[in-house]
Amino acid sequence: MDAGGRWLRLAFVGPTLLFLVAFNVFPLAYNVVLGFTDAELVRRGWEWHGGASYARLFADPEFAEAVRRTGLFVLMAVAIELALGFGVALALRRRFRGRDALLTALLVPMMLSPAVMGLSWNLILDGNYGILNHALAALGLPEPQWTTDRDLKFASILIIDVWMWTPFMLLVSMAALNAIPGTLYEAAEVDRAGPWTVFRRITLPLCAPLLGLAALLRATDAWKQFDLVMAVTGANDSRTQTVSTLLYQIVFRDHHVGLGSAYACLVLVIVIAGATLFTRTLEHLQRRAA
Repeated sequence: MDAGGRWLRLAFVGPTLLFLVAFNVFPLAYNVVLGFTDAELVRRGWEWHGGASYARLFADPEFAEAVRRTGLFVLMAVAIELALGFGVALALRRRFRGRDALLTALLVPMMLSPAVMGLSWNLILDGNYGILNHALAALGLPEPQWTTDRDLKFASILIIDVWMWTPFMLLVSMAALNAIPGTLYEAAEVDRAGPWTVFRRITLPLCAPLLGLAALLRATDAWKQFDLVMAVTGANDSRTQTVSTLLYQIVFRDHHVGLGSAYACLVLVIVIAGATLFTRTLEHLQRRAA
C-alpha cells in the first residue's frame, strides 16, 4: 500500500482509536492506578500505598456478600428471562390475527428507562396503596409488603428485572427461530418425528448459539444492576445491595475513591473471567454438536 493509502486509512481509523483511548483505555488504566492509592473524593492529591485496598477488599465480608447476592441475582434473572422469552417466542412463532400488535406490546418494557420503571414499580408494589395489593385484596389473597418485608425485597427487584428484560430474550429467541430453515421441519415431518424430537434435535440445537449470546449479554448487564435497587429499596438496604450500589456507597458516601477503584477492578476481573468461561463452554458444546 502506498503512502497515500496509509494516510487515508489512518484518517478513517484514527478518530475512532483516539475516541476509544480517551473514553475507554485511559479511564480504565487510571482506575487501576487509583486502586493502589489512598485517593479521596473530598481532598486533593493522593499517596501510593500499594495493595492495602486489595487486602481490605478480600477481608471485607460486606463485599463478599454483595458479590454472592449479585451472582445469585444474575443466575436467577437470566435463567427466568431466557426460559420465559424462549417459551413466548415459541408460542408466537406461528402467525395469527393480532400477533404483531401483541409482540409490540410485549417489547415495550425493554424500551423504557430502568430508573423510571423502578420508580413506577415502587408505586405498584407499595404495601398500602399499590395497585398490585389492591388486586390481590379483591381476589381475597394476602397483601405482602413487597418493598419493606426483608424476605420479599430481593424477590421484588427480581420480578421487576424479569418484567423489563424478558422482551430482550423474546426478541433474540424469535430471531433464532426465524433463522432455522423450514426444510428441516419439512424433512422431520416426512420422517414422522414427534414434536419433542423436533424440538430436541432441531429447534434447540440451532437456537443455542444465539440464546447463549443473549444470556451472556444479559448476564454482563445484570452484574451492573443499580437503577432498580436505587429506585425501589435504596443503596443502604442490606437485603438488596448489589456490587454496584456498594461501590456507590464506598465512593460517594464514604469518599474512598482509591478503595472503590480497587473494588471496581476486582469486579471487572470477575466479569471477564465469567464471560470467558461461558464462551469457552459454548464453543465446547458447539464442537460436540458438530
